[in-house]
Amino acid sequence: MPVESGSSAAARQAKQKRKSHSLSIRRTNSTEQDRSGLQRDMLEGQSSDNLESFVRMEDSKLPLSLRTNLLDLFSQIEREFENLYLENIELRREIDQLNDRLAAEGHAFEGSDLTKGALKTKASHSTSQLSQKLKTTYKASTSKIVSSFKATTSRAVCQLVREYVSHRDGIWDLSVTRTQPVVLGTASADHTAMLWSIETGKCLLKYLGHQGSVNSIKFHPTEQMALTASGDQTAHIWRYMVQLPTPQPVADLTQTPCEDDLDFSDKDEADGELEGPNDCPSVRVATTTLRSHQGVVIAADWLVGGKQVVTASWDRAANLYDVETSELVHSLTGHDQELTHCCTHPTQRLVVTSSRDTTFRLWDFRDPSIHSVNVFQGHTDTVTSAVFTVGDNVVSGSDDRTVKVWDLKNMRSPIATIRTDSAVNRISVSVNQRIIALPHDNRQVRLFDMSGVRLARLPRSNRQGHRRMVCCSAWCEDNATCNLFTCGFDRQAIGWNINIPALLQEK
Repeated sequence: MPVESGSSAAARQAKQKRKSHSLSIRRTNSTEQDRSGLQRDMLEGQSSDNLESFVRMEDSKLPLSLRTNLLDLFSQIEREFENLYLENIELRREIDQLNDRLAAEGHAFEGSDLTKGALKTKASHSTSQLSQKLKTTYKASTSKIVSSFKATTSRAVCQLVREYVSHRDGIWDLSVTRTQPVVLGTASADHTAMLWSIETGKCLLKYLGHQGSVNSIKFHPTEQMALTASGDQTAHIWRYMVQLPTPQPVADLTQTPCEDDLDFSDKDEADGELEGPNDCPSVRVATTTLRSHQGVVIAADWLVGGKQVVTASWDRAANLYDVETSELVHSLTGHDQELTHCCTHPTQRLVVTSSRDTTFRLWDFRDPSIHSVNVFQGHTDTVTSAVFTVGDNVVSGSDDRTVKVWDLKNMRSPIATIRTDSAVNRISVSVNQRIIALPHDNRQVRLFDMSGVRLARLPRSNRQGHRRMVCCSAWCEDNATCNLFTCGFDRQAIGWNINIPALLQEK
């Protein structure tokens, strides 16, 4: 009987070990392949695409560092979508399992009813609850992808109704009277303020009392008085009396969808002198002149009741005045840079001031013995305006291209943030519909609801709309023809009729 040598036995043992190890590896690889088959099938096409992209990047003329950064960013995006896709697959699997368990526990299927998914009455209530829970879970998971791609089934309609042209320089601000007769007021860099007939576009009155740019105009809540702020470091209160002309029919009011209006031309039209009506009466003397600021008075507003006014200035202070005596009641200091705007609450003794120091401040005068102030640092650039709504909200706009909605009861963080592509100027909020109108530096005007959902963009082309920066917007709830007004540095104010379908405003 032959005897196997020691070296031959050792070789045979080593061969058997290698064979066993190879089988183990094949079994392990087979298990892993079974486990990851779905992922491999899903990513197979993506891998080939990535290879092609890599080859194209290798042939690119871009610098190596830039190519490396791009590849890294693409890979991160790919991984994120892979994770989301796998999460959705897992959720679908869980839904199928839950449906199977529901069917087993409910014993509700009979014969052909199984394909129809009919349940017995005793299980219908629990089925509805579980179905709703599944829908909520699935919606929350997929919202990461689809939240930015919202679609609406009906569109807002915007009509340019009338243009108000007579100023010889840019218009900074506009406002609508709160009492009858309802007229439009504009404040211009040409040192004048004008009152207009909304229906006819005719200039009814011109105020010539300021020696500098008129930066703001606001109307008394109950009397025919106007408050204007100026670059001559003063604020004026003046009375007006106007006679409305006979309304003229509005011609050619074609309904124009607000969204995605084509901008036919970016060319600005000639900047010749705009000639307005020559028979416009004028007022040259103020009833009350408020002096105490050491810089440009950029804005002013009436407190509720109309017995006091607040002014905001580039001297970094806001002043509270008594209207009857013209005396300075309070000087509101604390901002680190120039103020840009001020606004008062429609029903409470609250004031909000905005500043270039990236903050806005809420001043509380409801308690005569305590005047509290809160500072809010929600923006990264100049806060161009902050306004109250009829409810308990403040809406702030900024040069950082965002608009934020705040709750007065909890203002530690905004409840909604609107991100845009251009700096935002003096915003306004509709009282009835609670729609925010955003005037932009890029000549656009956009409409959003209070939750931050975009509703519309006003049409703009070389035939209609603003041709320069849009400075301000103002709503008018009591006029059937025009319910939104905008003004800009193209020396004109525009009256719009905005029709927002109720469907677009549903939350």
